[in-house]
Amino acid sequence: MDFSLSEDLTLLRDMARDFADNELAPRAARHDREAQIDPLVWEKLSELGFMGLVVPEEYGGTGLSNLALSIVLEGLNRGCAATGVTVSVHNSLGCSPIVKYGTQEQKQRWLPKLASGEVLGAYALTEPGAGSDAAALSTRALRDGQGWVLSGTKIWVTSGSLAGLFVVYARSNPSVPKGKGITAFLVPRDAPGLQIGKREKKVGIRGSPAVEVVLEGCRVGPEAVLGQVDRGFPIALDMLDGGRIGIGAQAIGIGVACIEAAVKYAQEREQFGRPIAEFQAIQWKIADMQARIDAARLMVRYAAWLRDQGERCSRQAAEAKLLASQACNFAADECLQIHGGAGYTDHFPVERLFRDARITEIYEGVTDIQRLVIARHVLS
Repeated sequence: MDFSLSEDLTLLRDMARDFADNELAPRAARHDREAQIDPLVWEKLSELGFMGLVVPEEYGGTGLSNLALSIVLEGLNRGCAATGVTVSVHNSLGCSPIVKYGTQEQKQRWLPKLASGEVLGAYALTEPGAGSDAAALSTRALRDGQGWVLSGTKIWVTSGSLAGLFVVYARSNPSVPKGKGITAFLVPRDAPGLQIGKREKKVGIRGSPAVEVVLEGCRVGPEAVLGQVDRGFPIALDMLDGGRIGIGAQAIGIGVACIEAAVKYAQEREQFGRPIAEFQAIQWKIADMQARIDAARLMVRYAAWLRDQGERCSRQAAEAKLLASQACNFAADECLQIHGGAGYTDHFPVERLFRDARITEIYEGVTDIQRLVIARHVLS
C-alpha cells in the first residue's frame, strides 16, 4: 500500500496551494463581505484547467481522477471555501453526470463549454419538501410531444445565479414508488420557463450563491434527458457519492487553514511572559486538530481512490464526509478558542473559517444522513 503522491499529483497539489495563497486568500474576506467571487478568479481557474478536472481531454478537459480533484479541492478551500465549493459542485455534480451518463451528442455540446469555464454547471435536486428525503421530490416532468415540460421549485442550488446549465431531477412517473419514477434532465439557463428566484443570505461561504430555481412550464427537448427515463434517481445517488467526497475535501482544506491560523497566532500571542504556544493546553488543542484532520484526509483520499477504480463507494464516501466535516468543525472551534476574544471579531480570518466550516456538516447530506448511509451498509 503506497500512500505517497505521484509526481503529477504532487505538482497539482502545489499548484492548488500556490493559487490559494496568491489568489484566493487575499480575496477571501472580500468574497465574504461582498457575497460574490471576483470574476478574475474564474478566468484564472479556467486557465489552470481546474474547471474541467474530470472532463476527458478529447472534450477540452484535463481528464484527471477523483483523487486529483480531491487534492485540488483541499488546496483551494484552504484559501477560500466559497470558491472551493463552486469548483467542487461544477466538477462533481455538473460535469461528472454528463461524463458518466451523457450521450455522445450531450458530451460534445456541453463538456467543452464546462471544461473551459464558459458555462458553469449546477445541480438542482433539493426542494422545499424534499431535503434529506430527496426521493420525495415533487417537481413534475410531463411529456409534451417529443419533449418535456418541467414544473416545480428547487432550492439551495449552489451557483444557480451564475450557472449556464442545470442538472434537474423531476418526477416523470408518479404511479411507481417515489425513488423509481424520477428522470434527470440537462436544462440550459435560457430554457423557456426557467427562472432564478431568491438568493439565500447565509452564515458562511457567502461568496457562493445559493438560490431558488423556479420551473414554470419549462420546456426541454428529448435531448435533455440524461440517462434513461425514470432512472434518474440512481444517477443522483451516484453523483452524491462524488459530491460527498468533494465536500470532505473542502472540510479538510478549511481544517488545514484553521490549524495554520491557530499555530501562527499561538506563536505570536504572549501571555505570562511567553508565547501561548508553549503552554500544554494550547499544544494539546493543536495536536488534536492535526490528528483529526490527518485521519480524515486519509479517508477522503481512500474514498476518491475507490471511486476511481469504478467500485461502489457509498459507505466510504459517507464516512469521508462524516469524519472530515466533524474534524473541520472541531478544528474551527478550537482555532477560535485559541484566539480567544480576538477570534470572535473580524480582525482575524478565524471568524470566517468558523462560519464556513459549519455548512460542511449540512450540505451533500447532513451528518445524520451520513450515519444512516453507513449503518445501512454495515447492517445489510
